[in-house]
Amino acid sequence: MTVKFTIRPEQACDYEVIYDITKRAFAPMPYAGGNEQDLINLLRNNDALEISLVAQIGSDIVGHIAFSKAFPENESANVNGGYYALGPIAVDPELQRSGIGSALIYEGIDILRQREAAGCILVGNIDYYQRFGFKTAPHLCPKSEPKDHYMILPLAVKNIDTIIGFHPLFHS
Repeated sequence: MTVKFTIRPEQACDYEVIYDITKRAFAPMPYAGGNEQDLINLLRNNDALEISLVAQIGSDIVGHIAFSKAFPENESANVNGGYYALGPIAVDPELQRSGIGSALIYEGIDILRQREAAGCILVGNIDYYQRFGFKTAPHLCPKSEPKDHYMILPLAVKNIDTIIGFHPLFHS
C-alpha cells in the first residue's frame, strides 16, 4: 500500500493525537510495556524530547517518532554531537506497513547526522532496524536493557566502545 504523507516537527496541538496513536499502535504488541504514550509525555514535560516528528496525511496525524538524549556510561566518551535514543515510534495501526514508520526513522536519522550526533541507540526488532544501519551490540548494553534487542547506529563516532544508556525517565 502506498500513501502520500508529509513529515514535520510536532506542535502542541498534536500531543493528544500522538498519545492516542502511540497507545493504539503498542496495545497489541506482546513486548510493549503499555506506557509508551506516557513516556513520550514524560520526556516532553521534562524537556528531554530532543526530536519529535509526526507524519500526516492531509490534516490527520498518522505517525510519530521520538528521540531523546542517551548517555554514555564512560563520561569521557561524551562528544560534541552527543548520543540519542530512538523511540517510541508509532504508526496508526490501519496504516502500518505503508512506509510511514521507515520514512520517520530516515528523517530522524538525517536530523541526527545534521547535528553531528555520535550515534543512536534503541531496543527493538533486530530484523527491522538493521535496514537503517543499526547493529546489535549486546556487549555495550546497559544492565537494565534486553541484550538481545539492544542496537546502536554509529554516526559521527564510527567505533562506539562504551555502554550507552537511555534517559533515566525511560525507567521511572
